[in-house]
Parts: sequence; structure tokens; C-alpha cells
Amino acid sequence: QVHAVESGGGLVQAGGSLRLSCSASGSINRSNTMAWYRQAPGKQRELVAAITSAGTTNYGDSVKDRFTISRDNGKNTVHLQMNSLEPEDTAVYYCSLQQFGLNYWGQGTQVTVSS
Repeated sequence: QVHAVESGGGLVQAGGSLRLSCSASGSINRSNTMAWYRQAPGKQRELVAAITSAGTTNYGDSVKDRFTISRDNGKNTVHLQMNSLEPEDTAVYYCSLQQFGLNYWGQGTQVTVSS
């Protein structure tokens, strides 16, 4: 079993920055992908950014050049640095750890960007 816990959400004005963190624990394989997804009210959950244990990254089109994902393999943590935030970034942000074809989710953290 794998558990993921997010932190760092909150309220910020447009143009501001936030840093999300996620710590995973449990039976974690050395080869995995950690990612951030988000879900806004009335919308489907979408990929924000992902990073493999080898460091390969992938970003959603709407956050490229504004968000940066990073990870510490030794601590099984992943971070999401969010800059130039826009009201459209308002959503619940979920951390996930993917391994062996399974996806383990955190409980989510709210990010609200005011205009």
C-alpha cells in the first residue's frame, strides 16, 4: 500500500506563486512516476505535470513555462512550483504515484487564485 499526502495549497492573488509538496510512503518501487493533477468544479481531472524517477518531465499545455515539477527520490517527495498563477488555475490539486500499472492518490489540496 502507498499513501500520498499533499501540502502547500491556499489562497493567492493572480500573478502570485505557490509551492505544493507531496510526500509518499509505503511500498514504493524505485521506478515510478509522480505527478500532479487538478480538478476544477464541473471539470474533469487533468494532468498538470509528471516526473519519472529518472527525472523525465511532462507538463500540461496550460501550465508550461509557469509551473515546475521536481522530486527528491531519496525522500519520495514531489514538489510543484507554481508561478504567474491565474484564476483559471483554481482547483483541487492531487498528487499521484504511479507504479506497476496502479495509481495511488493523495486527498487533494485546494488552490484558489483570486483576480
